[in-house]
Amino acid sequence: MTAHQLEYLTQDRVDKFYRDGYLCLPGFLTGDQTEALLTRSKQLLDNFSLEDHPLTKFTTDDEGHIGDDYFLTSGDKIRYFLEPDAVDKDGKLTREKQKAVNKIGHALHELDPVFRKVTLEEEKLKSVVRDLRFHHDPVALQSMVIFKQPEIGGEVPEHNDSTFLYTSPPSALGFWFALEKCTPLNGALSFLAGSHRSVPISKRFVRLPGGGTGFEQLVPPEEAAAKTPEGKYVLEVCEPGDLVVIHGSVLHKSERNTSTNTRFAYTFHMIESPPYAVYDEKNWLQPTPTMPFSRILEKPIEDVLSVGA
Repeated sequence: MTAHQLEYLTQDRVDKFYRDGYLCLPGFLTGDQTEALLTRSKQLLDNFSLEDHPLTKFTTDDEGHIGDDYFLTSGDKIRYFLEPDAVDKDGKLTREKQKAVNKIGHALHELDPVFRKVTLEEEKLKSVVRDLRFHHDPVALQSMVIFKQPEIGGEVPEHNDSTFLYTSPPSALGFWFALEKCTPLNGALSFLAGSHRSVPISKRFVRLPGGGTGFEQLVPPEEAAAKTPEGKYVLEVCEPGDLVVIHGSVLHKSERNTSTNTRFAYTFHMIESPPYAVYDEKNWLQPTPTMPFSRILEKPIEDVLSVGA
């Protein structure tokens, strides 16, 4: 096999990914794989204990973005983060615990065998990575189940993933698996196609020296706004088992879940490893001596199309 021979994707799909900044792959997971991830997600919700939980809520706005110790030390653990609307002013849940969790993260791919199998052991996924030639030697560093709970599943505003998993040069790549049907009413993903080719990474999410998290501005906001292409967001309806591959620089978002249906999804991210990119100590998520970031491929790809292009 030559370096350019494709294993899973067609050339049209590779071209579409680099043109649009994302790629939908219908039916990527088998029915059994999808059911296993969905069942395990529900089991984790059932096992969630409130006894020693700090009631940490997950928020996505710039002013109140999550940053307590429970979050900052979650990179090598499986932890639960609540929907803001699921906790009242007295710190009490407003609904049963299974319907109060926003997401579970961030080391599912390392610590849970069901998620690990899909993330680090699935040969079809490795073929996609080799076909895209986006990285030389990618590593997985973050994974989570996102629930989009009925009627309170919060809006996720316009953003790009490299802001939160910053490398120099930018190299984040997301793999997002629909575990249930994703519709306009329950918070399907929307993308500003092509925005990765013009919009700079204008800020990065960092650990603050005094504790907590914040954003470090990289370019003036007005400069990023001026380079944002005109066009409408494209909403991508997904069926269970579909995979969406997301360029770290493409702008995307999801609306609030206004339906009575959940929208479970599993997602993980990979970045380039040294010497091809630098992941520094400012990032909120850090590897530990006992849990370094896991490599995706058995051997590096020599000729990539470009790192984070």
